[in-house]
Amino acid sequence: MSGTTSEPRPDPDQLLELAADEERKRDRGRLKVFLGYAAGVGKTYAMLEAARRRRADGFDLVVALVETHGRAETEALLEGLEMVPRRETTYRGARLTELNLDAVLARNPGIALVDELAHTNAPESRHPKRWQDVEELLAAGIEVWTTLNVQHLESLAEVVARITGVAVGERVPDRLLDQADEIELVDVPPEELLQRLADGKVYVPEQAARATQLFFRSGNLLALRELTLRRAARRVDEQMRAYMMLRSIPGPWPAAERLLVSVAGSPYSAELIRATRRLADELRAEWFAVYVETAESDRLSEDNRQRIFRDLALAEQLGAQVATLEGPSVAEEVLRFARTHNVTKLVVGRPTRRRGLTRVQRSIFNDLVVQAAPIDLVVVSVGAAVPAADLPRAPSRGRPDWRQVVDALALVAAATALGLPLAGRLEPTNLVMVYLVAVLIAALRLGLVPALVAAGVSVIAFDVMFVPPRHSFTVHDTQYLITFLGLFLVGAVTSTLVSRLRAQTAAAQAREAQTGALLNLSRRLSTLSQPVDVARCLLEEAGEVSGLDGLVLALREPVDVLSGSAPAGGLAATDLAAARWCARHGQAAGRGTDTLPAASHLWLPVLAGREPGVVLGLAVPASGQVLAPDRRRLVEALATQTGLALERAELAEQAREAELLTAADRLHRAILSSVSHDLRTPLATIVGVLSTLREQGERLDGDARAGLLAEAFDEAERLDRVVGGLLDLSRLEAGRLELHREPIEPQELVGSALTQSPVRAESARIRLDVPDDLPAVEGDAALLTQAVVNVLHNALKFSPGGSVVEVTARAVGDALRLEVRDHGEGIPETELERVFEKFYRARRGDAAGGSGLGLALSRGIVDAHGGRVWAERAETGGTRLVLELPLGRSEEGRVR
Repeated sequence: MSGTTSEPRPDPDQLLELAADEERKRDRGRLKVFLGYAAGVGKTYAMLEAARRRRADGFDLVVALVETHGRAETEALLEGLEMVPRRETTYRGARLTELNLDAVLARNPGIALVDELAHTNAPESRHPKRWQDVEELLAAGIEVWTTLNVQHLESLAEVVARITGVAVGERVPDRLLDQADEIELVDVPPEELLQRLADGKVYVPEQAARATQLFFRSGNLLALRELTLRRAARRVDEQMRAYMMLRSIPGPWPAAERLLVSVAGSPYSAELIRATRRLADELRAEWFAVYVETAESDRLSEDNRQRIFRDLALAEQLGAQVATLEGPSVAEEVLRFARTHNVTKLVVGRPTRRRGLTRVQRSIFNDLVVQAAPIDLVVVSVGAAVPAADLPRAPSRGRPDWRQVVDALALVAAATALGLPLAGRLEPTNLVMVYLVAVLIAALRLGLVPALVAAGVSVIAFDVMFVPPRHSFTVHDTQYLITFLGLFLVGAVTSTLVSRLRAQTAAAQAREAQTGALLNLSRRLSTLSQPVDVARCLLEEAGEVSGLDGLVLALREPVDVLSGSAPAGGLAATDLAAARWCARHGQAAGRGTDTLPAASHLWLPVLAGREPGVVLGLAVPASGQVLAPDRRRLVEALATQTGLALERAELAEQAREAELLTAADRLHRAILSSVSHDLRTPLATIVGVLSTLREQGERLDGDARAGLLAEAFDEAERLDRVVGGLLDLSRLEAGRLELHREPIEPQELVGSALTQSPVRAESARIRLDVPDDLPAVEGDAALLTQAVVNVLHNALKFSPGGSVVEVTARAVGDALRLEVRDHGEGIPETELERVFEKFYRARRGDAAGGSGLGLALSRGIVDAHGGRVWAERAETGGTRLVLELPLGRSEEGRVR
């Protein structure tokens, strides 16, 4: 490796991503977030102060929504600022005011102030969350200023809950803060905030007392303040790195300390990792631990591999961000990572013993010393406590596969045999190409060592067999020495390049396999809704990735095995304790970790920080073998993705339950509003008739009494129809309506309907066209008659007085089609389906709707018989209601 280094080139993929982000931001409004660690630190006050300054500079600024919470000093800052009227709504009897999104969009200001980004909007708003309103404003090109407390960030919800003991329900996706163009940190000491709380400047006294006991404790506020400062610093650092990347500025910029240590599988690595952690604590710095896979990595022994895995796991447990890199050179990849992540100090180890580094490690060390600038190199003395037997030795190349070496020699022999017939026709220098082909084949098919053997033997064979004097090692023409050297160098370089390419291809295939595993799991989870199916899917994918058996537990009482099988005799108490700790803290536990390592399983969180928690357990062998970090991270990613799927399924189930409750509530209100009138009217008539008969019955003649009784009887029948319709409809929807099937002649069906009370009085207006030779249908005579009665009653009700209602019956294929046509105004096209909905009452002309149950009940009855009902507009006016019943017997005797 050269002692000098060229200017580092930025990652083109990251450049493209940053350029795409910049392109997206051009058409969007800017987002400014006033970030605080708790209510009362002064976010709204600071936002309004900045707004007044900006307004004084002539900017077009409006207050879309600001919550003053009755604070006089905050309300005073609103004076002189243009305010968009809020949207008023009512929810559960309470009047609420929300952001008037349409009004702000219509006003289209330069800057809009929207307070409390995490707020949940009132039901029936366009968006359930205020941050979604803000996104729509940004998409419209409006700059938005908003306020946010750190506890509302989605990624910190569980952390805040563990610190404060209070679960935060209103959450904002982290991407909003990540996409913010500007973050203004609003910070006051916790003592000052507690004094504000005591003075009643944050909450009213009763609320302040409760808040002090629950959330606003000094320790909580200190922890939240640190979270806020760290989160804001991280965002600023990301912006700085993006700035450096876009302008190809070589790092690092020492704005904040960052440490990097490289893991190489040596006995010193664990000591070096712990030293880096101590240094990071002293500097209060973020730190990274990386391992670089090169072409040499496939020759590492299993012990070395396991040591690397343990070292990376140790670094992760100590708080490092761990990464596995691939590349041809350890030094180059480490420095590339360091510059990309703005690392300021590179920590390397220097053994105290003389035989502490191998030749390769010394080469890497020297390359880092030469190329690291301007990154500081921190050299730590390590290895004093390492036994001499554990000192690193030069890595063994391993014994080559002699069969592959023999194959390489066979390729050289074949090249020689191919060249002999051509020796008299071609110059010897041209025959070199034959040997080059043999070396290339060896490099591609057999590996590095056989290819190098093929290159060396090819030089000898070419010299002996084709260079004058032949069959001798003597070379008369010294120019052939250059040919020999070229042949060997080409073979060696080609072999090395092919070996590296093979290693890079293997790494790319591994990455592709990881991506494919995530994609495959995502696709499978998208089609599943039951927790058991989701857990089985996770277990299959995790088993394929890790090669380990396992199980998925739901930690309820008793513990439920969602997928997989527990060991014979059940899970040990240690495993159950590790699983519960994992679910409670959201961190890995069990074998291979520092938490309950005596467990027989490695437990990874799927759903943590909630009840019941869900965890994945992998049965790690007791041999001490550690799951490779990249595979473990992939399994953790699979578990996280599955957790999201379980949450999504749970939310979908809750949404379905809420929808059912809403539908039931809506049905209840509809019954009260629609049916109560139809119940009260006949009851009132009956009560009136009975009162008249009781008070004046002796003075009324027989005809008058008979007329009153007939009226009461008709109303009683009407009441019976309404109640009967409700009962029949409820039985239909519950699937409990029995069908007593029997053959029914169409003439008998229509004739029976004409004798029923709703139709009987106006049966003279009905014109029938029902042929005598129509085949019978099989069904429940009483129910089908009721269906026809409801259709006829609807047609008579919406037909002008004296007009004719036409009833036609025909056999169409395997069905009987019964058409009922009126000559009224007709049903609008938009309502042809709605008339069959429960409690939907159309109003056409002067006709008032009934209970809205008749046609819904008719459709339910006909559907139960395997038929169908629909409405259509007649060509010459009016409406045609069509009932179609199958002529064959249905196999189902019960509505399902």
